[in-house]
Amino acid sequence: MRSVSSLLFCLGLSGALLSACGATEPTAAVANAPRYSCPMHRNVVRDHEGDCPICGMRLVPVKDDATPAAAVGPRTILFYRSPMDPKQTSPTPRKDEMGMDYVPVYADDAVVAAGEIAGRAVVTLDAARQQLIGLRTTHAVMGKVGGIWRTVGRVEAEPTQVRSVTVKIAGYVEKLFTDSVGAPVRRGQPLFSLYSADLLAAQEEYLLARRSRDALRDAGGNVANGDALIDAAARKLSLWDVPSSGVRRLEEGGKADGVMTVVAPDDGLVTALPITQGAALQPGQMACEITNLDDVWVMADAYQADLPKIRIGMGATYTVEALPGRTFEGDVSVIEPSLDPVTRTARVHLHVHNPKIEIRPGMFGEVMFQGSPHDSLLIPADAVIPSGTRDMVFVALGEGRFEPREVVLGERSRDAVPMVEVQSGLVEGDEVVTRANFLVDAESSLRASLAAVRGD
Repeated sequence: MRSVSSLLFCLGLSGALLSACGATEPTAAVANAPRYSCPMHRNVVRDHEGDCPICGMRLVPVKDDATPAAAVGPRTILFYRSPMDPKQTSPTPRKDEMGMDYVPVYADDAVVAAGEIAGRAVVTLDAARQQLIGLRTTHAVMGKVGGIWRTVGRVEAEPTQVRSVTVKIAGYVEKLFTDSVGAPVRRGQPLFSLYSADLLAAQEEYLLARRSRDALRDAGGNVANGDALIDAAARKLSLWDVPSSGVRRLEEGGKADGVMTVVAPDDGLVTALPITQGAALQPGQMACEITNLDDVWVMADAYQADLPKIRIGMGATYTVEALPGRTFEGDVSVIEPSLDPVTRTARVHLHVHNPKIEIRPGMFGEVMFQGSPHDSLLIPADAVIPSGTRDMVFVALGEGRFEPREVVLGERSRDAVPMVEVQSGLVEGDEVVTRANFLVDAESSLRASLAAVRGD
């Protein structure tokens, strides 16, 4: 301030000397003399280039139509604020944590144009301040958005591919041929052998029926009744899941042993084996579970906002971190009708072909749905300043003026630079702030508060 006062004194003294010599107006050289001011401390004005004595910043030229702070007379200082964080203020001069002096805020700085958003005002920033804070802008453009969105998914076995092996007669496990979970089995492969007293009686009935028929045939009687007995005994064995190979062995050996071999009903992996050798089994008890994982479900969680975009037959991909570079193609087969009350998501069933059994039940991964994109107005997601009730951007009006504007957003793109759809609030070609917008927002809020204090 001492240098500014000295400058004013010198200018006043020069004017008095010119008046004494009969000059009534300043010369053209004085009127057009270049002036330089600090971008952060507008009260610092010089008639030559140099650095600001307060913060050390390079002085910038003052436009001819601009009136420096030192030439407009005394100004009322309301308070001081940090040059890097406008929210930090002080009633007295001080320095911030970086050693920079707080900037005075004058009463006439509070007279600003109001923006369309309550609590925000139009901000005017000269080129030097824009460069200082790293402000960048871009234009709203039309582009493709939507059609692709991601969620989490977990692998489950298809219920139709899970087979439970149960016994229909009481007995004891004599021997296990497959003794570990995860073992691959083929259709017809032996799983375990079972001894049963009821089975022994049924085998005896079958052998007795065959001997009765042979006796009738040798005596020249009607063998039709004997065949009926054999068919009834064979059907009983079949309903107890005695395989045809067991019946043939019984015919060839001619002796009942009460033992049957339980075989795998389908190809797959053993996913449950709750029995041990010698264990007692009751009718209806599950002895083994076999799951075919050539085709699996991927259960994706779809939020209620995404449900209208999903349809049966829509394509999707599934990726998992355990298999980098591998992408599994699938399609939407089922959309469950109700939402989970905790996560507020609906389960979407994706049918995925898995011939090499690379993905297994329980795996978590990422599901990407592939819909149809649409044209819309887009801006970078970094341009949006979110709040609890609204989304806001700052629009460049020209000549260093930036206006706060509320926008309604839609979908987000999945580009390297995320873009967001603007449904209302902007038009194509509008220039929005993409960097330092939070600093501009702080300035806008501060100026609106000052205007409210003054009643403007």
